[in-house]
Amino acid sequence: MATGFMGGTFDPIHVAHLIIAEEALDRLDLDRVVFIPAARPPHKSAGGLSPIEDRLAMVRLAIAGNARLAVSDIETRRAGKSYTVETVHELREEFGVEGELHFIIGADSLAQFFTWKDPEKLLEECRFVVAPRPGVDVGDADPRIRDRAVILDMPAFEISSSDIRERVGLGRSIRYLVPTAVQAYIEEKTLYS
Repeated sequence: MATGFMGGTFDPIHVAHLIIAEEALDRLDLDRVVFIPAARPPHKSAGGLSPIEDRLAMVRLAIAGNARLAVSDIETRRAGKSYTVETVHELREEFGVEGELHFIIGADSLAQFFTWKDPEKLLEECRFVVAPRPGVDVGDADPRIRDRAVILDMPAFEISSSDIRERVGLGRSIRYLVPTAVQAYIEEKTLYS
């Protein structure tokens, strides 16, 4: 089964995440895309993150009704930092993936990729699928990843989780930036207020 996966904090998940997943499903003829919220991301301060239970719940709400999208709590079951290279091994076991895994990543993450744990191992084990990001030229990326990646031919969206959190904090609307069920969850739990 052809599988793609997207990691991130998803704090909160928003429509650009979903559009990117859908584009990867279509363009690469994937059977599914698995969202993997990072429990303890090594490149971000965990202190500012919403609880992982809330982030998992928002992803579940966002993908409800789309059988080709899934969520995994792999990273919540592991102690310590959430390293992608470890997640890849566990993902293969959990979902029975034997062939190539498609790692869907935003173009903005390419600049830090070689600071990650075992990046060369990730390059061996995954086919990278890069989603455009505003102001990021994929041509500037390290050729070790750029030349092996599939670049999704789609618009670069100006939507970010940090902007959504800021909007909520200021009492501004997030309608159409997140799925309706995610907006309702944020309001019910008073996240980001």
